[in-house]
Amino acid sequence: MIGNPHSTAPRLPQAPRSVLVGLIGQGVRPSLTPPLHELEGARHGMSYVYRPVDIAPDDAAPDRLEQLLWAARTMGFDGLNVTHPAKQAVIPLLDDLAPSARRVGAVNTVKFTPSGLIGHNTDVTGFGSAFDDAFGGAGHGLVIVYGAGGAGNAVATALAERDVEEIVIVDAVVDRAQELADRVCAGGREARGVGLDAADALLPCAVGVVNATPFGMAAHPGMAFDPGLLPGDAWVSDIVYRPTETALLRTARARGLRTMSGLGMVAGQAGDSFEIFTGAAADRAAIIRDIHDLVAAEAAENTQQETPR
Repeated sequence: MIGNPHSTAPRLPQAPRSVLVGLIGQGVRPSLTPPLHELEGARHGMSYVYRPVDIAPDDAAPDRLEQLLWAARTMGFDGLNVTHPAKQAVIPLLDDLAPSARRVGAVNTVKFTPSGLIGHNTDVTGFGSAFDDAFGGAGHGLVIVYGAGGAGNAVATALAERDVEEIVIVDAVVDRAQELADRVCAGGREARGVGLDAADALLPCAVGVVNATPFGMAAHPGMAFDPGLLPGDAWVSDIVYRPTETALLRTARARGLRTMSGLGMVAGQAGDSFEIFTGAAADRAAIIRDIHDLVAAEAAENTQQETPR
């Protein structure tokens, strides 16, 4: 029997948007990035799945990285975050670079698009947006960056795009500090590299300092420099976010200095890469709350495990 041609079939509920991304790097399983992305995806009503892919140093070889990228794209991933040791090794395997990645010479976000694989660097944009929120767009004189590694590279690149008169890179390996300073200078910004022994004399002249070293992490207690040597109106930024309140930030704040924790940079990184993967605007304030909650839960779990029974 033929049914009523004017009848309409029941409308099925619309399935939530599906997003599949991952993180490639060494020792990435404890990373907070996967839960941060999944929580943000849930706020947008997405079915958001983020998978860490832990690799060995040998897996950063071009042929193995190429296989990983091919496999991820074939399995329907929307993109990948990339960390050590693949941030630079992945570049020759990409079809194009966004300005953020081109400026710093490293990639931490790869977007799969119909036209190819596009590399971005949200370390640069993440720190930059957090810096603007914390310290505004007013001019800055001498700014010191401790650490010339990957984090210091991103920080110095972001600072060089802002109204900073001079950037001084401090590192235990002076040649590495000067190499980064030369690259920053190539962009038209005044910069120089110095060793640890020369840095103390510069601190009283600085308007701000960024710690881009591991000092302050649980495995690296202490401070990279003494904030007591800074002028009273200076600011201090720490990229460490585990713990969220480092000894450096506590000491600087006790002196009345303005401070910026690593939470802002992490939220900026996560928010920027989320937007690259999805095209949806990220709620950075909510991401910062998520980081606080995740770090607090992690600390409580560690304390419980360490408590004698």
